[in-house]
Amino acid sequence: MNKKKVVLAFSGGLDTSFCVKYLSEEDGYEVHTAIANTGGFTREDLDRIEKNALKLGAASHTALDIEQEYYEKSIRYMVFGNVMRNGTYPISVSSERIFQAIAIIEYAKSIGADAVAHGSTGAGNDQVRFDLTFRILAPEIEIITPTRDMTLTREYEIDYLRKHGFEADFKKMEYSINKGLWGTSIGGRETLHSEQTLPEEAYPSQITATGEQTLKITFTKGEISAVDGREYTDKVEAIRAVEAIGSRYGIGRDMHIGDTIIGIKGRVGFEAAGPILIIAAHKMLEKHTLTKWQQYWKEQVGTWYGMFLHEAQYLEPVMRDMEAMLESSQRNVTGTVEITLRPRCFTLVGVDSTFDLMKTDFGEYGEINKAWSADDVKGFTKILGNQMSIYFNVQKRNEE
Repeated sequence: MNKKKVVLAFSGGLDTSFCVKYLSEEDGYEVHTAIANTGGFTREDLDRIEKNALKLGAASHTALDIEQEYYEKSIRYMVFGNVMRNGTYPISVSSERIFQAIAIIEYAKSIGADAVAHGSTGAGNDQVRFDLTFRILAPEIEIITPTRDMTLTREYEIDYLRKHGFEADFKKMEYSINKGLWGTSIGGRETLHSEQTLPEEAYPSQITATGEQTLKITFTKGEISAVDGREYTDKVEAIRAVEAIGSRYGIGRDMHIGDTIIGIKGRVGFEAAGPILIIAAHKMLEKHTLTKWQQYWKEQVGTWYGMFLHEAQYLEPVMRDMEAMLESSQRNVTGTVEITLRPRCFTLVGVDSTFDLMKTDFGEYGEINKAWSADDVKGFTKILGNQMSIYFNVQKRNEE
């Protein structure tokens, strides 16, 4: 009898390592592992992950390179919208998961898989992101989730793998680290307690820089186009350049506390020097190049876009409508932003843009007016205050 074929979304971490062994040994599946790389893995990482997958019993392993797609279909819109979940988190891992799920289910269909599996637990957001995407794009394919269905502990998984002859540096698995192009999330025992934070050694990047450094980020129609004067046609490489500079200063580290899709509060540590610096610079440039109402409505759309993306609604058609508005808003967002970096902090210095709305012949704030007279302002102020004047006049009349 031919074994049923299952494609497992494989990261090489503890949960997915357990799933390979369990699905092949206990359930008798022909397990094909696939990793969807959104920019968080080096060539050495991918080689090591493939070696471990095959060692665990996978019938085959493949690496799906989706970092350019991830940038084009997600990151650029998150920059356009200055998306920061709860004003803190640049939606790093949560935005990646959707595109990883899309890549995995498309691969599963291409090899004629009977089922698709992931290693998410029952207490987080990722289970919904994977399940929902799988169900929409391939409702005919069964979804298998051993870690969630069996309510497993990390200790049980480690013990199971050891009993079945698989040894690894399980100490490194003490922290759940998910690294991608748009940031790295870190989960561990400290993130489970409201009064604790992550120790220095939990962060993959360590602080090595001292003193100050000037960083210049150039945008063309809202997209990063140059770093310190060096032009990039590959936006992914431009993001990596900013990340490499900022991470040496420990910039972009924080703790995200948010409302999960399943209704509970969740905490996760993260480091995202590139996203934090790029969004901060982009937002400052927009303050100079967009009108008041462009900024206002774009902020509303950006907040909704980020919320929908975080809560697995990427395939909802309204997302395409929001993307159209966000992209349209960027036509004048071109210029260079200067930033001063210091260990654990940065200062936005200023912008240089031909679309700078401060550089006009109308006047200089707090200094001199050129396009209107003193009498113009007196008349404007009188009309502007009419509604309040009427209100207070009526109040006074009723009090007498």
